[in-house]
Amino acid sequence: MAISNNINSSSFFFILMDLPGLEGAHCWTALPICCIYVLSVLGNVTIMYIVKTVPSLHTPMYLFLSMLSTADLGLSASTLPSMAAVFLLGQRMVEASTCFVQLFFIHTFSVIESAVLLAMAFDRCVAIREPLRYVTILTTKRIGTIGLAIVARSAALHLPLPVLLGKLHFQPVSALSHSYCVHPDVLRLASSSTHVNSGFGLFVMLSTLGLDAVLILLSYVLILKTVLNIASNAQRLKAFNTCVSHICAVLLFYTPLVSLSIIHRFTKNQLPAQVYMLLSYLHFLVPPMLNPIVYSVKTKEIQVRILKMLHPKKL
Repeated sequence: MAISNNINSSSFFFILMDLPGLEGAHCWTALPICCIYVLSVLGNVTIMYIVKTVPSLHTPMYLFLSMLSTADLGLSASTLPSMAAVFLLGQRMVEASTCFVQLFFIHTFSVIESAVLLAMAFDRCVAIREPLRYVTILTTKRIGTIGLAIVARSAALHLPLPVLLGKLHFQPVSALSHSYCVHPDVLRLASSSTHVNSGFGLFVMLSTLGLDAVLILLSYVLILKTVLNIASNAQRLKAFNTCVSHICAVLLFYTPLVSLSIIHRFTKNQLPAQVYMLLSYLHFLVPPMLNPIVYSVKTKEIQVRILKMLHPKKL
């Protein structure tokens, strides 16, 4: 990925930030972070393995769930290198080119996850509103096309970000606010005009995360309208139960993101730095860890397969 600049991107560096107030306690902060990554990898790899090896789970709902696990793994892998360098090795300085590449992958996988959540909302909407045509509408080929479109959209929209950042001027050494690189954090450190970068970043956010959130909400409005027209209370409850895991995943992903946006807009940096960093960590670290747990608890088929893997002789 080329980074064009009148100053070579290897000639200036960014300093990654420790947790404020805990700079001298790396051994204690590294432990929970490592546990989060281990749980994320184990949980998502388990989901992907089960979906791949069980033919009866090769249905739209579980194929989209496998895509969500892939996005979670990608997001975890994008943030892990710099966080491991900070909390395990104590290395806080990173070259600009490395920072820009990490920034690209973090935002790309974050938007991929948002788009997969939208696809899963569409899946639930079709399953509830058109149950007889569900399999014919969401064929395996169509699901594959949706997956490719999600990756292409996310990568294409974020490719210009590191290129545009490479055209800006930075100080030889600049301190970030997190232990990983994200676009707004890097952009605020530029010493030249950032109007183009800010405008493009806003466009990307609104056309991906913003649009996805609106369409997910619209999907659930249609689902709610359909469910309320069902005469039987038992059938209503059954229909809602099929959406619980997805609703939890959406809330896990969007709640920290929306909260962080609101705080940045209305508090004017009046809150402690720990609040901003905590919400940022919640957005990038918690969904990959909790999504497999939520789906394992709320989805009987996944739960049975996991129990069978743990106790093969009892089932």
